[in-house]
Amino acid sequence: MYYLLSIVCGVFIASMIVFNGSLTSCYGVYSAAVLIHLIGLIPLSIIMAIKHIKIRLPKGLPFYYMLGGTIGVATTVFNNISFGVISISAILALSLLGQSITSILIDQYGWLGMEKRPFNQKKIIGLIFVLIGIVLLISLS
Repeated sequence: MYYLLSIVCGVFIASMIVFNGSLTSCYGVYSAAVLIHLIGLIPLSIIMAIKHIKIRLPKGLPFYYMLGGTIGVATTVFNNISFGVISISAILALSLLGQSITSILIDQYGWLGMEKRPFNQKKIIGLIFVLIGIVLLISLS
């Protein structure tokens, strides 16, 4: 089930880049980013109101837990800037490379409170395949 959800997430991300990039074509990078996040906030606010969910921030919460929102905005802006200049598949492939390298570092060092999962040689092979795929994808476009 979790693997299927991850595949669906990938479908959503590819579609989101197209929708967000098209909105950027109409309104510009930063105005579109504001609209995108405001539009996303509306249904979440309605759901939370219906379910009577309140936001409670526990004391002692590490500050970096809140950075996900900032990273989400930056991701939207960067994708919007790249939209129309490089292909959607290139955007996603290069994003995957960045995610793969970052996740290996987080795993290796246990950054951000994650459990340490030591680096092994198999991960190098995976990264090499990702790099080969990106080179082929970009060069054949």
